[in-house]
Amino acid sequence: MEEPLWEGGYEGMEGPNRCPNCGSTNLIYDYSRGEIICAECGEVITERIIDRGPEWRAFTPEEKEKRSRVGAPLERITPESLSTDMDWRGKDAAGRELSLKKRMEMLRLRKWHVRARIQSSIERNLTQASIELERLASQLGLPKRVKDRALEIYRKALESGLVRGRSIESVVAASIYAACRELRIPRTLDEIARYTRAGRKDVARCYRLLVREAAIKIPLPSPIDFVPRIGELLGLSGITIRKAIEILKRAKEAGLTAGKDPAGLAAAAIYIAALQTGEVRTQKEVAQAAQVTEVTVRNRYKELARKLKIKLPLR
Repeated sequence: MEEPLWEGGYEGMEGPNRCPNCGSTNLIYDYSRGEIICAECGEVITERIIDRGPEWRAFTPEEKEKRSRVGAPLERITPESLSTDMDWRGKDAAGRELSLKKRMEMLRLRKWHVRARIQSSIERNLTQASIELERLASQLGLPKRVKDRALEIYRKALESGLVRGRSIESVVAASIYAACRELRIPRTLDEIARYTRAGRKDVARCYRLLVREAAIKIPLPSPIDFVPRIGELLGLSGITIRKAIEILKRAKEAGLTAGKDPAGLAAAAIYIAALQTGEVRTQKEVAQAAQVTEVTVRNRYKELARKLKIKLPLR
């Protein structure tokens, strides 16, 4: 749709306001082509022009202020107050090395800058928790949405007074496990507790406390969520992974998954599917990928094969 370009041009647009050929000010801006065209003589004055204005439209000052997006990005990991950070490198603005005296002075200023920026005890606790959360999430390979949700859960626990008297590491690990369960990311409690100095018992206790007191709705774990991850670790094809998911769906319909460890059931289904497709993996390899014992894989696969009447090829 073509519209006339008034004197001064569009907001954020760069271009002439008069035709150099006939001198007419009746100009047309073609949105689709990015061209300014004279309506009198038809000359294309400018082409491939860049619109440097916003991609949204506003008709009132209030609407313009509401739709405007300025300022630093808001992150749940950082404190809510916006402030600058002092660089840790010992160089000035021109890139020259600072003297030892000046470097020690900057180190002292940086320390007091951090202390002055974080005022309340909640912000200090949240900063320590965010550092621990980043470390755990990095070692577990968790996506950003899990980190954001885990910090939301930890903040809720902190504001409710559930962190008082408990170690930050235990509550952070429990928050990560709760976020993984809620977002259906296949991570077991043993795997999360392995990367923290807090024991499994403390993490499990904090997790039960979060579910009970913080009113977090955690869905029941599904063994199907563990199948893609285990299959990827074992290097299995998509056909084998789909067959394992079909086995688990049949097991769920038959009521065989209730009260069973989801990782163990997923490992058993993958072991059966690998035997059927010819991508044979040993029970030890499957158990290591699922982080369960070989006895668990053996018991679960025999139970599934017997009750679902699955015929396994002879080896």
